[in-house]
Amino acid sequence: MEKNYFQRVVSIVILAILIVLTFFLLKPILLSIIFGIILAFLFSPLYDKINKKIKSKNFSATILTVVLLIIVLVLLWYLTPVVVDQSIELYMSSQNIDFVTPLKTIFPQTFSSDQFAQQIGSILRSSVTKAANSLMNSFSDAVMNATTALLRIVVVFFSFYFVLRDKDKMLIYMRSLSPFSKKMEKELFSSSKQITLSVLYGQVVLGVVEGLVASIGFFVFGVDNAVLLTVISVFAGILPIIGTSIVWGPLAIFMILQGNVFGALGVVVFGILAWSVNNLVKPVFISKRTKVNSAIILVSMVGGLLLFGLLGLILGPLIFSYLIILLEAYRKREAPSILTEEESKK
Repeated sequence: MEKNYFQRVVSIVILAILIVLTFFLLKPILLSIIFGIILAFLFSPLYDKINKKIKSKNFSATILTVVLLIIVLVLLWYLTPVVVDQSIELYMSSQNIDFVTPLKTIFPQTFSSDQFAQQIGSILRSSVTKAANSLMNSFSDAVMNATTALLRIVVVFFSFYFVLRDKDKMLIYMRSLSPFSKKMEKELFSSSKQITLSVLYGQVVLGVVEGLVASIGFFVFGVDNAVLLTVISVFAGILPIIGTSIVWGPLAIFMILQGNVFGALGVVVFGILAWSVNNLVKPVFISKRTKVNSAIILVSMVGGLLLFGLLGLILGPLIFSYLIILLEAYRKREAPSILTEEESKK
């Protein structure tokens, strides 16, 4: 009895040590692996359609991986130098922006004192300059660390390929490790799938579409640094409630102050159009699915961004969503949840 107990304890200790060592081993590329898994989940329906026609898991996964890799590399090849140049240009321009005159024009009574207006203008200029400098440094660092970035891309697409090809085996293996009963396990996997679909398609994919639609106005109305603003809008579009308005709103105000009223109105029109498209299409993606409350998503995105970087915009809501699933399962839905919202079929 004591011998068996001792062997069990030793086995648990060894397993714990190996798990910790594996974590530190994978830590530098862990986010890349997770990103590959997320991409595999997004492209899984397309993979299933290709595999249905080709009837070869290896070949289907290879086709999708190679095509997606080529698209990513071409975009990076084109966008990287343009975005770096425009971020530097934006930083240089931010140092010459006159904040005092617009403040006096819009709020003449509040900023009647020249000294007060100069102080506020100096604070605004410093904040904008720091933000532009941070943005410029981020893109510049990405270029300087190109080798590391390429290695991460390789890890992403290796993960993407193997998860696509072996997803069924992985699900079976995960179920075998589950400590829950078969009934509970089925409910948890079903809820996880539905919420993951809601977050990835309803929030991320449609957010990217919103950013792209809003950015059309930047090019149509000749906005400076349009490519850089498009990249920022794509990430901003993922944010719930706020969305791309944090980009085209201040931009429109700046254009009005510069005397380009027509261009500002055009940017606003495309921004509202992007918001409308998002809100009209979103119910189609999340119909009959449980979605996480928008406020919860926003808070978890901010936390994820601070902890994981840009990938945290996706990881934050997913981690929080899975916690909610376990809480819901624990309380057995005895009372309505304030953390989730049920979408009825339109």
